[in-house]
Amino acid sequence: MTTALSLAAPPRFDLDEENKTISVTKQYIRNPDGTRVLTEPKTETSIRQVSIPQAAVDLLKEEHAKHPDNKYMFPSPLTGEMYHPDSVVNIQEKLLKAAGLEHIRFHDLRHTFATTALQNGVDVKTVSTMLGHYDAGFTLRTYTHATRQMQDKAAETMGNFMEQVM
Repeated sequence: MTTALSLAAPPRFDLDEENKTISVTKQYIRNPDGTRVLTEPKTETSIRQVSIPQAAVDLLKEEHAKHPDNKYMFPSPLTGEMYHPDSVVNIQEKLLKAAGLEHIRFHDLRHTFATTALQNGVDVKTVSTMLGHYDAGFTLRTYTHATRQMQDKAAETMGNFMEQVM
């Protein structure tokens, strides 16, 4: 069962500039009655720290400097509070359209990240941890297409090696 979190006190920032990480410690869910509540993530592995590149840290710092007294990294310009989840999806859709890109569901960004990371040599355990998956086996099963390409490349590499030594 998820536990509702109080928003009375400002949440600690989830960006650790020094260690270049983002902490995943909260989720915004919709209750059956339509109300929304900030809760703890549903599983232990969902609570995690994700390493990010310095360029991302710099962009996040720059964004927060636009509204330094606000407790949120990305406050809604209308309310000053956390964005409504539908608003985030609408913003993404506008950005995609402005960039001339096809529609992609917001959640699919996770899949894009995972596939790209795997195809670029990030090991499956690291990708699994970053996504908050319970085990790497789930990640392997979910991203079989990416790992199949990696296997094909590994087979080609080993084939080239064998040709050299024979």
